[in-house]
Amino acid sequence: MKTYFVYILASRPQGTLYIGVTNSIIDRIDQHRAGTGSKFTARYKVHTLVWFELHSDINAAIQREKSLKEWPRDWKTNLIERDNTRWADLYPTLPGVAPVKKL
Repeated sequence: MKTYFVYILASRPQGTLYIGVTNSIIDRIDQHRAGTGSKFTARYKVHTLVWFELHSDINAAIQREKSLKEWPRDWKTNLIERDNTRWADLYPTLPGVAPVKKL
């Protein structure tokens, strides 16, 4: 079964937000961080994965993305802070992401 992700990136805590949908979240976040994901994320340096959810149906994922984009800012903030109060980068927690070696 295919999995689809709706996700929110932030430039910093309480900063600029970007909402997207993808079927390959690791590849998509890598694109955003390389500056090829979207002009918006490149311009405003919106690279921190602060929230995501999984869907098994692409239409449901797209509908959720559209819905979130229409939400007021404080609703989006509450959604993020419900599970990620520190606005930590969730990218390293994704399955398949190589751990960062500390020197």
